[in-house]
Amino acid sequence: MQVRRLAGALGAELTGLDLSRPQSSGEINALRAALTAHLVVCIPGQNLSLDALERLTDELGGRSVTPFVKPLPDRPYVIRVIKEREDALNFANAWHSDLSYLPAPPSYTLLQAHEVPDFGGDTLFQNQYLAFETLSAGLRQTLLGLKAVHSAGPAYGTGGILDRVKDKMSMAIEPSKDAYREHAHPAVIRHPDSGRAALYLNPVYTQRFEGWSQPESQALLQHIFHHATNENLTCRVRWSAGMLTIWDNRATQHNALNDYPGQRREMFRTSVAGATPVAA
Repeated sequence: MQVRRLAGALGAELTGLDLSRPQSSGEINALRAALTAHLVVCIPGQNLSLDALERLTDELGGRSVTPFVKPLPDRPYVIRVIKEREDALNFANAWHSDLSYLPAPPSYTLLQAHEVPDFGGDTLFQNQYLAFETLSAGLRQTLLGLKAVHSAGPAYGTGGILDRVKDKMSMAIEPSKDAYREHAHPAVIRHPDSGRAALYLNPVYTQRFEGWSQPESQALLQHIFHHATNENLTCRVRWSAGMLTIWDNRATQHNALNDYPGQRREMFRTSVAGATPVAA
């Protein structure tokens, strides 16, 4: 396996891999080590079948369901991430960590590119270790004592944002009142593999700090979100057909850019089961 870093903050391109076949324990350990070191890895030229994508997901820790998005027929763990040429909006065009509203959010996400636009459609990633480490000492200490309330309601709830714009996109969203459920996680978590402290707050799913009012929370959260997505803490993945990208949801956020009007983009996504986040 050869490794080429994408940026100083995070991200690497891996070559010399054939993920279409079952991986040995040593190969999976090497892939996990690359993810621990770089947080985001893109692996071009894989062209995986859906069977191979699901098998790799199992090898990395087991599949998990993505709520509020209709999966592929007979594949409850695979979702199709699609933007048709006539769509005005795409999926995941805001900074977030996947499914942080669950009691045990996924550890990794795998996204396989099937069709990509001639230009645009890149995905930005951000390093939540650096986001925490570059805050002031006083704010770091404050956050270490806080929990934050997460919910999918504003995005996926009945009458939520995605419900209101469903005529502008082709994603198979399934809005539900269940999306308004809330779950609290530490504002700063300890990564189970690296042992490092990572900020665990994101603009889409983090609603407020536990025990704080919404206005009190928003004043601080907006400051943190602006800081965390500074360009110096990010990398950019430029997709090619057949590329597989894997990222660690416990230490990153991502944002899928919507800058390819009139072009089609189709991908397939799985998630690796995770554990309940632990406070740093």
